[in-house]
Amino acid sequence: MQMNSRFDPHLPRKDNRFSKLLGQEMWHRMPPAIRQRFGKRVRGGASVAYQGVVTDMQMNWAGWLLSQAARLVGGPLPYDMSCVGQPAIVVVTEDIAGNGQFWIRQYGRQSGFPQMVHSSKRFTGPTGLEEYIGYGIGMALKVEAQEAALLFKSDHYFLSLLGLRIRMPGWMSPGALTIGHHDLGGGSFRFSLRLTNRLFGLLIGQDAVFQDARGSG
Repeated sequence: MQMNSRFDPHLPRKDNRFSKLLGQEMWHRMPPAIRQRFGKRVRGGASVAYQGVVTDMQMNWAGWLLSQAARLVGGPLPYDMSCVGQPAIVVVTEDIAGNGQFWIRQYGRQSGFPQMVHSSKRFTGPTGLEEYIGYGIGMALKVEAQEAALLFKSDHYFLSLLGLRIRMPGWMSPGALTIGHHDLGGGSFRFSLRLTNRLFGLLIGQDAVFQDARGSG
């Protein structure tokens, strides 16, 4: 007996969390493809996977040191220049227990196991959106819309310890982080990462091109 699709618990439903952060005017500035990707919410327990390839990687000496040190807290930053030309996969899963999403990023390398990056986006905090990488470390994000891109910009970093939220002073910040989702048309998009420090310039830059997702239950 075939289940009526209206009652399939794994089918995506409308998600207005990102559009609320932006406001309707900025939300509609973006291409329909971006609004579709960020305007759907998978059911609890289901995931959406994006497959692509890393197309560019930049890193100065200060960025290399930072990325290696960050491996002590789960490796949230790309650290291997050999990822260029290697496959990349992003999986987004709805957080059943909370109001957010789990993100898993996998970057291939020329040798050894791929790098795995885990984080959790939660629609909370002073900016309305925060990203957690574990070990009590988090980042408040501001969301901006451009004509063909959706940008996530770091507002400040913080530590969550013993139920307390401690905002990190600017001098402890690794730098300004901007994550971009740039629509390329034809069902593909470019992911961009730029981490810039006032003293050391561009620490880390990465680009990857992905194809539109396929849902999995």
